[in-house]
Amino acid sequence: MAVRAVVVEADGGSRGNPGPAGYGAVVRDPETGEVLAERSESIGTATNNVAEYRGLIAGLEAAAELGAAEVEARMDSKLVVEQMCGRWQIKHPGLRPLAAQAAGLVGRFTAVRFTWIPRERNKHADALANAAMDAAAGRPPTAARVAEPPREVAGPDSPGRAAAREVAARAATAKATGTDPATTPASWEPRPTEEGTRLILVRHGETERTVQKRYSGRGDVPLTARGRAQARATAARVAALAPSVAAVVSSPLSRCTATAEAIAAVVGNPPVRPDDDLIECDFGIWEGRTFAEVRDGWPGELDAWLASTRIAPPEGESFTAVAARTGRAVDRLRSAYPGETVVVVSHVSPIKLVLRDALAAGDAFLHRLYLDTAGVSVLDLYPDGGVAVRSVNDTAHLSGL
Repeated sequence: MAVRAVVVEADGGSRGNPGPAGYGAVVRDPETGEVLAERSESIGTATNNVAEYRGLIAGLEAAAELGAAEVEARMDSKLVVEQMCGRWQIKHPGLRPLAAQAAGLVGRFTAVRFTWIPRERNKHADALANAAMDAAAGRPPTAARVAEPPREVAGPDSPGRAAAREVAARAATAKATGTDPATTPASWEPRPTEEGTRLILVRHGETERTVQKRYSGRGDVPLTARGRAQARATAARVAALAPSVAAVVSSPLSRCTATAEAIAAVVGNPPVRPDDDLIECDFGIWEGRTFAEVRDGWPGELDAWLASTRIAPPEGESFTAVAARTGRAVDRLRSAYPGETVVVVSHVSPIKLVLRDALAAGDAFLHRLYLDTAGVSVLDLYPDGGVAVRSVNDTAHLSGL
């Protein structure tokens, strides 16, 4: 029977670093602490970090086999936890393919959270790993199980109950607000547009970096002459869609504010309000580089990033983090402008993530959707959580440029 949420405890090590190595992983029920699966294997001669990654991979594979949707991965390896969270670079070339494999597994779940724990709280996985290391070294096997202290699972404030309550609360909130695709009211019946908040999503006009196909995140790159012409054409298109709007909200970067100001001038001249949550993804040290340059310089990090929205570029920001802040921005607009139209001028990544969530699509959507500079997308948001995507990447207004 599939389980909704599990805890994965993983560890690995070697006798000598590098030396005879092995890993251990345990999958538990977060509410009762019951062991649902164990994994342990000797892997020959390897380093501690390689063994730790192998333990994480084994634990995630076991969780996937159980049909889990949500995972909390607990490890006493600070390095693996920080690298999987995208906060530390993966400098060692031997770890990059393992990180990419782990990131690929992460993408199979609805949610994965990585947590560092002290070694004394990881005794079961540690014992499995030590037994595997003994086997790799040709030593007599030792008992892999450890005497664990009783787990507080029945008390109202126990960690297990707290985790279960958290999952239940998220589900209840999603059901109440309609943000869960499984519980959002479904209907073919057209809804009156005046009941919803209409968002007209506009990607900024062309810049030198978009022409050169370079990562363009937090760098404040201005519009080109063609980009300014695109902004004027887009303003005319938006005015045709909504002659009057309640607000024009923009990323604070100049390529967006310039596009937003051109639009505001023809839709009643509302002030352009900057919102930091609409800024582009921080691409870290990849900023200003082409895809080919990143592939040559950071192949492992790029593979990991492409495999999971939870992985950030070195010194950058993950798409999961971008989605969280763009979601906050959308929620604010839904609450502040019921029944009104709002123009949102932003960047390719935030707009893609808003559309992904509106369509209840998976992460593969982000790699399959193309958004042109100055393209226009329209969606309606309803008070009960319903969403209607009206158009995506409309560029007819740019045909004469």
